[in-house]
This record gives sequence, C-alpha cells and structure tokens, in this order.
Amino acid sequence: MVFIAICDDENKICAELERTLLNIFDNLNVKHEIDVFYTGEELCKEIETGKHYDIIFLDIEFAQNKINGVEVGQLIRDVHQNHLTSIVFISWKKSYALQLFEIQPLHFLVKPLKDEKIENVVRKYFKISGLWSEVFTYKIGHDIFKVQIKDIIYLENYERKVILHLTNGRKEEFYGSLKAVYEEQLKRFDFLFIHASYVVNYDYVTALTFNQVLLFNSRDALPISKHKKNEVRERYYEIVKRRRV
Repeated sequence: MVFIAICDDENKICAELERTLLNIFDNLNVKHEIDVFYTGEELCKEIETGKHYDIIFLDIEFAQNKINGVEVGQLIRDVHQNHLTSIVFISWKKSYALQLFEIQPLHFLVKPLKDEKIENVVRKYFKISGLWSEVFTYKIGHDIFKVQIKDIIYLENYERKVILHLTNGRKEEFYGSLKAVYEEQLKRFDFLFIHASYVVNYDYVTALTFNQVLLFNSRDALPISKHKKNEVRERYYEIVKRRRV
C-alpha cells in the first residue's frame, strides 16, 4: 500500500492530479490511498497526528495561507526528522531550485501538470524506494527461482505452462497463469500482453505492425490477437511517449 498526499489550494489542480494518480496506480496494479489537502496547515495537522505519507505532491505557493510549501517541507524534514517521505513540489514558477535543495525533493513539477511527467515521477519513486523488484520470480515444485526482468525477451503460454524466453537463449518453464504473471510482475515494467499466449518485453520490440510484433534477434514474429490490437497499439505508443519525456 502506498499512501499519498496532495496539497494545493487550487481545487482543479487537486482533482486532476488525484484522477491521474488513481489511473496510474490502477494501471500498475498497486494498492494506494490518497488524501487531499487545500492548505499547508491542514497537511501539517494530519502529519502531527502521526499519519505517514510515502509521497506528498506539495504546492509551493498558497494564496491566502500563512505557511507555504517550502515551510511545510522544512517542517517534515527538520521538525519531524522525516527523510523517508518523497516530496514532489509543484508550482507555476520554475525559480525555486535553490530554496528546495536542502529539502531534497524527489522531483519538481511545473504547472500545468502533464500525465506523462506525473507517471515518470511515480515510477522514479518505485525504483528509488525499492518497492519494485527488478527480479522476476517463479516456482517449480517447492523451489523458487529468479531471473532479471531485463533478461526476459518474451513469455509464452503452452499447455498450462509459462515459458520464459531469455536473452542468453535459455528457456525456463513453470506452471502458472500468463495473465496473472503479467498483472502481478510485468505490466509495470512495460511488457505488452499481445495475445492470450504471448507477453513481450517492450525493450526488445523492433517493429509493431497491424497484427504482429517483431523482436530483436528473432526471425519469428509473434501475433497480436484480433481483440487486443487497439489495446496493444495504445499501450505501445503510451510507452514511447512517456519514455521521451
């Protein structure tokens, strides 16, 4: 479970940011809880009750409040000695870099907020926090095995088994559900579920045609199922767009 706070005196910004975060966490299949505050004082009071947040999206300037976002950040770091919470400052201005240095924020976002940049921040948080393992795990009998996510080219479903196709040419087989494996371990790492029988690693896709995926160092093309064509193309171009940000 990831606990998130949004603190901004603009209702529209809060609503849009909350909606974007809900979509991101739902798509990544990560449990989450979001609290929204409209003043720095409200957030500080909640923190003083002992409430912990993993990520705080914090506006810097509040129009009619005594405490600003920088002061809230200093309270979190200096008074509460909390250096674990990731703070993401948001503002219409770009001129706060030096003031924020000592607070060590995770990131700084300039309004208007863009979905791709928000998702990049969330993914950055997961990597830094260690909540996302870069290792894929599977069981054979009572034994647990691990492979690096980056070494998986694609996965295949065959006769109730999942077959891993790895970069060194090895194949590993285990009983399991390809859909469950995708949802629980691979979707967040930009894998594409192109067919009931195939999940591919975006990093090894060299071409995406209307009904096939071509993979690096592979002569064979993998089929995209008819009912997944639109979904696969949308996800593919979403990944391309996000990685360019």
